[in-house]
Amino acid sequence: MLTAVVGINWGDEGKGRMVDLLSEHYDVICRYQGGNNAGHTVVNDRGKFILNILPSGVLRDGTVNVLGTGMVLDLEHLMHEMGSLQAQGVEVSASNLKISNRATICFPYHKMQDVLEEDRLKDNKYGSTRRGIAPVYADKYIKKGLRMGDLLNLTTFREKLKHILDWKNLILRGVYGETEIDIEDIMAWITEFGAPLKSFICDTGEYLEQAVSGGKNIIFEAQLGALRDIDYGIYPFTTSSQTLSSYATTGAGIPWAKLDNAVGIVKAYSSCVGEGPFVCEMFGIEGERLREAGSEYGAATGRPRRVGGFDVPASKYGVKVQGASYLALTKLDVLTGLGDIPVCVAYEINGKRTTEFPIGDDLTAAKPIFETFEGFNKEISNCRKMEDLPKSVRKYIDYLENALECEIKYISVGERRGDYIER
Repeated sequence: MLTAVVGINWGDEGKGRMVDLLSEHYDVICRYQGGNNAGHTVVNDRGKFILNILPSGVLRDGTVNVLGTGMVLDLEHLMHEMGSLQAQGVEVSASNLKISNRATICFPYHKMQDVLEEDRLKDNKYGSTRRGIAPVYADKYIKKGLRMGDLLNLTTFREKLKHILDWKNLILRGVYGETEIDIEDIMAWITEFGAPLKSFICDTGEYLEQAVSGGKNIIFEAQLGALRDIDYGIYPFTTSSQTLSSYATTGAGIPWAKLDNAVGIVKAYSSCVGEGPFVCEMFGIEGERLREAGSEYGAATGRPRRVGGFDVPASKYGVKVQGASYLALTKLDVLTGLGDIPVCVAYEINGKRTTEFPIGDDLTAAKPIFETFEGFNKEISNCRKMEDLPKSVRKYIDYLENALECEIKYISVGERRGDYIER
């Protein structure tokens, strides 16, 4: 069984929580795109964990975890994340973690360039996490990147790095007026954070091919959501990689393989980190109450998330582009005691009502059309069957399922591993 777990909206939907839950039935968990620019928060019997790079399956004993070809890896961050998990009693070794030799390295100069460009843009910034993601993907696609496999031969690595720095320093000096990067500083960084990872590096395509041939069950874990995809998201306020299920096997290292399922993760309300159009956004006291109730602060950056009511046009679009087989609805418990539940059922664009999700200037001009649903006050974190939920909650779930035209199979009613209902 090959299953992708993907975000339906802007990210932060709770994919890590669902991967941790579903991983009980899977052998291999594979991240296939992105880097340390977003976080997956998981709460289980071991405690609370925030993972930026490592697959959420690393918290499940017996799984093998893969960092795939499509990823960009900050080696320093990765080493610290591995060390933090090990300090909490979670095994991270070459037996349960494999790193693709084709994954691209995110260097300190990528982070530097990210910060410099966001500062240069000022009010026109993209809302970057300032972790080097856009610059490293840009370098990858103009073929000026270095990959994890290059670490296996540091002599040729140094030669390749020198040619790249000759070019990169032209940009840093000429565009931003910065001091040139010394190759010795980068090589020292590689020695400290890259050399210890050599035993983890392998051809993950070959490993995954053997896993598929051997009948292993594999989860492909996405970062962010459909609306942050570089091609199909709210460009240019997107990430720099493909966040869709259709890229899962390619980003993992087995482009010939076909998915069996795509599990779409969607919140019971909306949240968004960063800049760009967010039609359903709530402001003032109402927005602050929802933000605090849901602890809506970025897992990677700590930034306050923008929040709003459930957005039907955006979510229906996300279901379509993700090719979702079924959905998991998360953070339903957050709505407890907040009063009536607002839902953005359509947009108004230049005086016309639409239920389609637009792009470009039309999306920027869109205004939300809200309807409200009856809220609830009952604590639902102990509910384990649909009939345990208040009638108003069941009605809300049925509405969302019909509006999105996709089955809601899992309903998360709390942050702990067992706090869910399977329909």
